[in-house]
Amino acid sequence: MRLSVCSIFFAALCGRLRSALRCGLCCALLLADQAGAALPPTVARAFHDQRIPLTAVSAYVQEIGAANSVKPLLTHRPSQPMNPASTMKLVTTFAGLELLGPDYRWKTEAYADGPIAAGVLSGDLVLKGRGDPKITLEQFHELVARLRATGLSSIRGDLVLDRTWFDTGTYDPAAFDGEPLRPYNVGPDALAVNFKSVRFVFAPNLARDTVEVRVEPPLANVVIHGTPRLAPGDCGDWHGGLIAEFNNRAESADASFRGRYPIACGERDWYVALLDHPHYVLSLFARTWADVGGSFAGTVRDGRTPISATHLATLDSVPLYEAVRDINKMSNNLMARQLFLSLATTAYPPPATTSHAAEAVLRWLAKRKLKFPELVLVNGSGLSRHERIAAQSMAQLLLAADTSSVRNEYISSLAVAATDGTVGKRFQNDEVADQAFLKTGTLEGVRAIAGYVFGPTGRRFVVVCFVNHPNASRAQPPLDLLVQWVYDNAR
Repeated sequence: MRLSVCSIFFAALCGRLRSALRCGLCCALLLADQAGAALPPTVARAFHDQRIPLTAVSAYVQEIGAANSVKPLLTHRPSQPMNPASTMKLVTTFAGLELLGPDYRWKTEAYADGPIAAGVLSGDLVLKGRGDPKITLEQFHELVARLRATGLSSIRGDLVLDRTWFDTGTYDPAAFDGEPLRPYNVGPDALAVNFKSVRFVFAPNLARDTVEVRVEPPLANVVIHGTPRLAPGDCGDWHGGLIAEFNNRAESADASFRGRYPIACGERDWYVALLDHPHYVLSLFARTWADVGGSFAGTVRDGRTPISATHLATLDSVPLYEAVRDINKMSNNLMARQLFLSLATTAYPPPATTSHAAEAVLRWLAKRKLKFPELVLVNGSGLSRHERIAAQSMAQLLLAADTSSVRNEYISSLAVAATDGTVGKRFQNDEVADQAFLKTGTLEGVRAIAGYVFGPTGRRFVVVCFVNHPNASRAQPPLDLLVQWVYDNAR
């Protein structure tokens, strides 16, 4: 009977609309609400405008700390398992801050496997990694400089890499999306350096009517065979215009750019993941060691640190709270995967595996009395077609983090609306600018947003929204509108 009355009302309402299309949209929205959709009408309409059905959307909004905060402000398919894309990093980073501690630091150590006399090592140099997620070029140079400061000047053996802290199995960088040279597809490694990537820098030289191309870091086994010609016109799709070709092998790589590069582009850079981890480290070490006056002519191989080896130097990572900022604000996949694997060592002895890492996170959630039966963890970064979590579970995680001793480090790691990170260019003209701390998620067919909204009257909210649909790339306007609606509701 209720449905019949509603149907008559909807028909009468739609009959007043001039456009049959608008009538259909109106009825679809009202019927969706009748079926239990609790999204605000303006947000629901925005999803429909982007051709995203509400059955592809899951959302949950709850006020923090209010007397009635047990009851959510908004729910829409809240228990549906969804692909969260990079918002899964919220799980990994919260677990990392609590299990390892905000001040936790990874260590990378150097050992001499052989005697040293008059600055000459008659044996191998061993580098032992423990999963540091961010060994930059500057930090690697610092490690090499410390080795040189011990008086070591010549290495007559090889470079041995002890990467046994992680057991990642066989990793295929092309498996996710067929783009093995994209830095976001670089796999985790106990001795990952500089994200295993090189930076090609393109700069017009007007005096010579050429384009200068340089490689950073300048690795001997990465060779450029052809450079683009300087051309007029707008910058546009300058990547495509380069007609780039990369011949990437484990031990060496060749690059050629035989297309055009517009003058209007000025200086631009392009990051590409080349070589395998061992040969990347070898090439970088050989170059850096030579720069500080050292002598080395060996090769590289994997191995374990001998018990008899002599410790020479240690490189400490940035503290975990700094790493978490990079992971969440910039959505760094490799750093998230390194942290995720590191969590395994809180419950199991090394080598760390993804299954042990997932088990460590589940134990941590159980200890916190957070029950997420739908949770599927694969690598902890969200760069997966299989990871799943429900919107209400993500919201409960955010609520728990707000009461945690690591609350400040966690919330400050999120991107600030209209200010930095992945939402630095969003909400520019909205009142919510600077008042929302958010993590975004982006995959083909997936868009997501999750975090905290601070209202103008001091009220605070957690907001989570997942979109899983072929048209998800069009979801930013309704997602941003939802965040703005939460801020306005705080009034």
